[in-house]
Amino acid sequence: MDSIKITRETHSKNKTIGGMNLNLRCVVCGKTYGNDVLYTCPACGPEGILDVCYDYEQIQKKFRPEIVAKRPQDIGRYQELLPINGTHQLPPTKIGWTPIFDAAKLASALSVAHLFVKDEGRNPTASFKDRASAVGVAKAQELGFTDIACASTGNAASSLAGAAAAVGLRSTIFVPESAPEPKVMQLLIFGARVVRVKKPATEITAYEAAYDLCTQACERYGWYNRNCAINAYLVEGKKTCGLEIAEQMQTDMPDWVVVSVGDGCTIAGVGKGFAEMQRLGWIAQQPKLLGVQAEGAAPIAKTFFAGGELVPARGDSIAESIAVSKPRNWRKAIHAIRESNGTMIVVTDEEILQAQQLAARLGGVFGEPAGVAGIAGLKKAVAAGVVPSSASVLVVVTGSGLKDISAVRRTLMMPNAIEGEMKALERFLH
Repeated sequence: MDSIKITRETHSKNKTIGGMNLNLRCVVCGKTYGNDVLYTCPACGPEGILDVCYDYEQIQKKFRPEIVAKRPQDIGRYQELLPINGTHQLPPTKIGWTPIFDAAKLASALSVAHLFVKDEGRNPTASFKDRASAVGVAKAQELGFTDIACASTGNAASSLAGAAAAVGLRSTIFVPESAPEPKVMQLLIFGARVVRVKKPATEITAYEAAYDLCTQACERYGWYNRNCAINAYLVEGKKTCGLEIAEQMQTDMPDWVVVSVGDGCTIAGVGKGFAEMQRLGWIAQQPKLLGVQAEGAAPIAKTFFAGGELVPARGDSIAESIAVSKPRNWRKAIHAIRESNGTMIVVTDEEILQAQQLAARLGGVFGEPAGVAGIAGLKKAVAAGVVPSSASVLVVVTGSGLKDISAVRRTLMMPNAIEGEMKALERFLH
């Protein structure tokens, strides 16, 4: 399935991508293709992740601040930089343009001069992944698919289920058996068909098993595969976060932007958004990217520092959304970080749990473990002198803590109930 081509009849609806697309380029061999290649490079197979390339000279004629400023505040405002023909097939739910706020108290606790938080938990299904799924369902409709599927530990799944429901596509979601119950309930309420996959009696994780089964099912049943690991168009949805930060903070860009890293496509997308906004003249230079991985799932960080090809590692962390043992977008991630002159850092689960409480109590934002891993990474990076204490930093909190409250249960206890009288209250308070 990795190099499936779109049939001539279906593809005739899509002779250009957004009117601005030039080609798809393989990040391994560099070969370019027209947009008739559906997933990965035919020459390189599954490793040949593609990147969407645009005619920036043509885009620059229409994509100007005074024009974009008049558009709705959602991801559709960046239509020239999206790989879809118009915005009419995007979900009608408001996706993107999430708030950025100054977190002064949290900055003081982390010993950094200025700290901003971009809260992606404000998206319709409470995570960053809504951006990618919005483009995925728009592309699926454009190409004539009626069914769409993905494998996920939770957030990509719920975002796809919600986006598919909003546009009338059927969705099938493959999740590890251990996926948090709140995330699975979200899938079911949106009407998705949920396939919970048990961990096999081998060394591969339950997520890997779910991913492999999803890939086989898409091939057999002709479903559109939403998995960012092979679908280049989904990263284009993720890059809207970088486009937004560049627009929202155009006159006061941070020195660093911190992003948690699992498969690698999120930080790759954010970095591509910055690179495009610099190329189009919206910002003078890109912020440095700090990629943060969990200690139990850090193959991209290890490859970043060691060089060479990626060696799969354990996928074990409380931050389940980034606990990826075999990330497939590692090349894009490392490229984006290096291009920004940034770096990576690894944090423990204990540091992530501490960051979760810090973010809530000093920043007023409740992020899930993967969502606040960036705050843990920033704290460690400042202490190590990697990020100077004089820096201006923005952390992307990628998902709401309500998506996975099991982590909170590890550190906090439910208070005992009391009688409804003042004496009982006084004893409780003292």
